Amino acid sequence: MEVMERVTETPAAESNAAALLQAVRALADGELAALADDIDRRGVYPKGVLQELGALGALKIHMTEADRPADYGLAIQAMTEVSRVCGATGFMVWCHMVCGVYMEQSGNPALMGEVLARHGRGETMGATGMSNPMKTFAGIETFLLHARKTEGGYLVNGTLPWVSNLGPDHYFGAVADLQDTSGDDKAKSEIMFLVHCDAPGVELRDCPSFSAMEGTNTWAVRLTDYFVGAKDLIADPVRPFIGRIRAAFIMLQTGMGLGVAQGAIDSMWKVERPLGHVNEFLDDRPDDLQSELDDLTARIMVLAKTPFGTDKAFLIDVLDTRAHASELALRAAQSALLHQGARGYLMSSDVQRRVRESHFVAIVTPAVKHLRKEIARLSAAELPA
Repeated sequence: MEVMERVTETPAAESNAAALLQAVRALADGELAALADDIDRRGVYPKGVLQELGALGALKIHMTEADRPADYGLAIQAMTEVSRVCGATGFMVWCHMVCGVYMEQSGNPALMGEVLARHGRGETMGATGMSNPMKTFAGIETFLLHARKTEGGYLVNGTLPWVSNLGPDHYFGAVADLQDTSGDDKAKSEIMFLVHCDAPGVELRDCPSFSAMEGTNTWAVRLTDYFVGAKDLIADPVRPFIGRIRAAFIMLQTGMGLGVAQGAIDSMWKVERPLGHVNEFLDDRPDDLQSELDDLTARIMVLAKTPFGTDKAFLIDVLDTRAHASELALRAAQSALLHQGARGYLMSSDVQRRVRESHFVAIVTPAVKHLRKEIARLSAAELPA
């Protein structure tokens, strides 16, 4: 598939983008801010906020429509505005957005058209179960889902331990290795497909409690002879498809790190007047962090113009910006805690929550160590076919 280029924005398009970001910011600073603590610690799932984001058009701007091209840069900016207030909700926005990538790029008519349009409007909710496959393709894990051919499709068995943004009527993208029925273990490939949580053979199981972000509706998913037919098939074979979308998959995640970092910087400025006379002796001051964040954002916006690039140097840049966003979020959140002092150590503090959110940004697939491993591999060798 040809690389998608973002066209030069007209004044009208710029005005529409600004209006969208303003609306997302207002929703984040209002309804979402009031829920953030309950989402983090009490497990409240912000379904209403996600649906409102969909109604605003914030969940589909990275997908092409008849009257406008896809805009990954604007999608990342919208995710940043959400993550600035609540990292958990920003993460769920990414889960939903990247599921839309799977559907749109699948080429499967059954996953496009009105089905994709409803997804983009947030009328239905999607997610991603790609942590295990991404780690498997990087040589870190092995496949946890296994498929075998049957009449009209495949039967899938196995358990994914962590899948977020799920509910009884939600769906998510997943990958299973194809078991060779001839007995030759070397003759294997994979299929990528959509799992519907309300379908026969799907069981959602409770996960252990997290240190943060309890409201992400994260479940272990057990599949028992789950049937995958043609209408739910995303890719077969899978590896060329993953190779084509992986830059977009990773690039979209940067919105989480940028937002958590921005929220931390904002909280540092809040105490500058009463505590600036002593905070000036700390490293990572808010103006320095803001300058670094602005430079990183500008770099990401350039990469976002070609989200489906596959050139090795481009992929390394995408991986590096994703890692940088994680590391900057960690530094900014820790610095915000030091700047706020005891008030930032209260369990009710948004600074305390943001510290734990920054940890998540750094460990969610691909984690910082995974990113650095891939950068080292790509830097040392040619890309595989």
